[in-house]
Amino acid sequence: MLTTNNSHRPLEVVLTIPVRTYDIDFAGIVSNIVYIKWLEDLRLKFLEEHLPIHQQMEQGYVPVLAGTEIEYKRPIKLIDQVIGRLWASDLGRLKWTVQAEILSNNQLAAVATQKGAFVNLQTGRPITIPEELQHKYLTTKKSN
Repeated sequence: MLTTNNSHRPLEVVLTIPVRTYDIDFAGIVSNIVYIKWLEDLRLKFLEEHLPIHQQMEQGYVPVLAGTEIEYKRPIKLIDQVIGRLWASDLGRLKWTVQAEILSNNQLAAVATQKGAFVNLQTGRPITIPEELQHKYLTTKKSN
């Protein structure tokens, strides 16, 4: 599903993720639904750093998620130290793909791929990937 090759991760963001007591399920591990929330936190950090959501809304568009794929590698427990990483793996004309990894105590705990697009707020129709993001992506990709 995902390569965890550190050498090429355009626009990567890193987030320290606290594990909360309410994240734990009856088996004493982080519930699978919590990973979706963590991916959302990572995407919001990505946007905050590379294409702020308020700027998008002012210009009349927003990102939408089309799909999520997660592969769990090891369980995460309440006392674990968790870090999330997310980067753009592909920006097409209309669609984007991000990849992520969740590390627990410096060991790979999960990998994920998410796909989506940007849509016009008025029409709900997909728009081309914003030029600013395309430029940042291509610049970062060339430098690696």
